[in-house]
Amino acid sequence: MISVQLRIARFCMPAVRNVSRFVSAQPEHILQKYSCISSSLPLKLSPIIKCFSMSSFHHQNTTEPFKSKPSLAKKKSERKRRTIIEDEQQVSSNPQWEVIAYSTAEEYDLKKLMQGLQQQALYHPSSMSEDIHDVLHVSARYQVDREPREIYFFREGSVVFWNVSELERKNVLLFLKSFEDESYDKDIVAEGNEKMVYAYTEVFNKTRLTNGRILLNDEGSTDLEKYTFSNALALSVKLATWEASLDKYVDSIEFVVEDLKEVGRIQLSRSDVLKKQGELFSLRHLINLSSDLLDTPDFYWDRENLETLYHKTCNHLNITKRTKVMNEKLNHCVELVELLSRQLTDAHHTRLEWMIIALITVEVGFEVVHLFH
Repeated sequence: MISVQLRIARFCMPAVRNVSRFVSAQPEHILQKYSCISSSLPLKLSPIIKCFSMSSFHHQNTTEPFKSKPSLAKKKSERKRRTIIEDEQQVSSNPQWEVIAYSTAEEYDLKKLMQGLQQQALYHPSSMSEDIHDVLHVSARYQVDREPREIYFFREGSVVFWNVSELERKNVLLFLKSFEDESYDKDIVAEGNEKMVYAYTEVFNKTRLTNGRILLNDEGSTDLEKYTFSNALALSVKLATWEASLDKYVDSIEFVVEDLKEVGRIQLSRSDVLKKQGELFSLRHLINLSSDLLDTPDFYWDRENLETLYHKTCNHLNITKRTKVMNEKLNHCVELVELLSRQLTDAHHTRLEWMIIALITVEVGFEVVHLFH
């Protein structure tokens, strides 16, 4: 038995010695190619026993110092991201509430609405700045938690709720029906709403908009800041209703394009085309002339901080881009309606010409008959 073991050892020793030499000569290459341990872990080679051992999370710079630079850059980027995450966690740890906006009609009668709210005795009006017009701001008389429930009614037919429950919002929207002028459909109101979240923060001690979240200053009054965000939200939901109206208008004239393409004939009367043209120009007038979509309200001209908040909120809601897209659609619809009007006008002129020719022919026939008689 001993002789057999000696023979095996004599046979295996040269192979083991060659493998040991090869491993000691190229340790990093062998480890990266054949080891199941990740190469990102720090390793060091023991110079005495010529084998690999795990270091205690301490990287030693050996032969190639430039390999440590990527790890340093990686550590810096991770530290930067960690700071952002900590700031977001700090903000998100604060209590949050919802602010929701709807556009329900073309216009509100704010005077009668104020009288109705006073008779209801559930909300009391809040004071606003003297240069803020066409807005009614009310607060709930009965508090549910420490955060007040506030509502902004804009004369243009938009309402913005701050920390108001869904059941209370539905009751207020139902109450508004009596004070609306040209109410919108229920589906359009539901689809065109805008929702954001807001919280109070002490970071930077300044009201701002971060990642779509409203962060209000924890110190002092925030009425003007809330009005600024509400103004932008009211403008956005009003634009959403106009977008829905334009989509409905496009659907109503879609068959005309199909008729022109397949039949080559217009199946609309002149009065129908004039009505379509009137609807189009009415919508175009509301977007470009009767709203603040193309200009900043005068209220923000001497309030730079509020103007910044207003523009940031409008940019977050893509109001400028949506307005541009709507105007492009409107231009296309205007071209189509003008084409229909020209075609109907040409057809009318052609019909008049044939009537004149027929009358001339009849007159010539009477003259010929009269000549023979």
